[in-house]
Amino acid sequence: MAKLIDITGKALSGEWGNDDETGTGIHVLRTTNFTNDGIINYENVVTRQIPKKDLSKKYLCAGDIIIEKSGGSDNQPVGRVVYFDGENNKYLFNNFTGVLRVIDTEKWLPRYVFYALYANYMKGGTRPFENKTTGLHNLKTDSYVSSTEIAELPFKEQTAIVNMLDKLTTLISLRKQQLLKLDELVKSRFIELFGDPEYNEKQWAVLKLETLCSVSSSKRIYQNELSAEGVPFLRISDLVNRMDTGSTECELYIPEERYEELKVSGLVPVAGDMLLTARGTLGRCYTLTASDKFYFQDGMITWLYGFDKKLTTNYLTHLFSMSGFRKQIDSLQAGSTVAYLSIAMTKKLDVMLPPIELQNQFTTFVEQTDKSQLAIQKSLEKLETLKKALMQKYFGRGENYTKTARKLHELSLAQ
Repeated sequence: MAKLIDITGKALSGEWGNDDETGTGIHVLRTTNFTNDGIINYENVVTRQIPKKDLSKKYLCAGDIIIEKSGGSDNQPVGRVVYFDGENNKYLFNNFTGVLRVIDTEKWLPRYVFYALYANYMKGGTRPFENKTTGLHNLKTDSYVSSTEIAELPFKEQTAIVNMLDKLTTLISLRKQQLLKLDELVKSRFIELFGDPEYNEKQWAVLKLETLCSVSSSKRIYQNELSAEGVPFLRISDLVNRMDTGSTECELYIPEERYEELKVSGLVPVAGDMLLTARGTLGRCYTLTASDKFYFQDGMITWLYGFDKKLTTNYLTHLFSMSGFRKQIDSLQAGSTVAYLSIAMTKKLDVMLPPIELQNQFTTFVEQTDKSQLAIQKSLEKLETLKKALMQKYFGRGENYTKTARKLHELSLAQ
């Protein structure tokens, strides 16, 4: 094992400078340009006026590893790393970040060092070096760099490891792009069939949402009614996680007996009903299936049910995702410090209502697209699982580390 400090030296400090009012400043990467995959997003890179001084050592070069020094949250530790593969001598990095630059590139492959640090971060290796001040999470960078160790392998073995992980990273990125393109395809089909909800150029009838379905919420569940097991009780984060990942994990529950009482009283949503996020990220829609069994937090999630036969939940779900429709929601937030979509606001939303035949045609198209998305999503999950497993094997701690890495290297050469 080798110390990171011996591989890269101390982290270089970043620059911030002054506002660029002329548009002639220097491009500066921030943590907002970081992705959690260790990749830099070069869109929306700010420019800053940096005082004239020797910046030659500060300009980013291919192979630099940028490390987050300030940021993070309770759920996301500070210390993320990204690998710079952009244009040389064009970008600087801000003062909330630092740069680790491999000293001997004939001995250490920079991308191998990056993967080692990325793996270390993903398993919580930066948390012991975290320092919280006034809400910010700061990384004790010097201590981290001085203490962190990386397995020292022959250069050829480093290259083989990087090649395999790069192939997986490329495939994962491709799958994600395919999913985004399918989402864009659905939105394009929506506009083609129905037009832009902001302008309603096809002049469909427009009705208030309250005339097309019932808009309500759950019965309030108090703290003393919660239990350690029973029927899942979804907060807004649980519902969003269910939509994004399909996960049914939950931390809170209500007793089975309480759930049955609510069900008998008609206060439990059923298959075909829709739940709508009403705080934070507004207007995310979830349509219940026959297998769903849970209750949900009032005030944070709105319950839509009893839909008019002229409206399909599939059409309504995608209507809520369209930027033209979301402008209605945004206009209701003027002056509000917390994004909130009350039941009263939801009832008054204007919904353009195309013919049901056209809505059904759109639903058929979405169902076909969903099948393709499901296949791609399963492939993506397998690739991500494989990458995590290999990262653990390549960069796991312990006496068997080198043996494992060498064995995997031999297997990769045999393939």
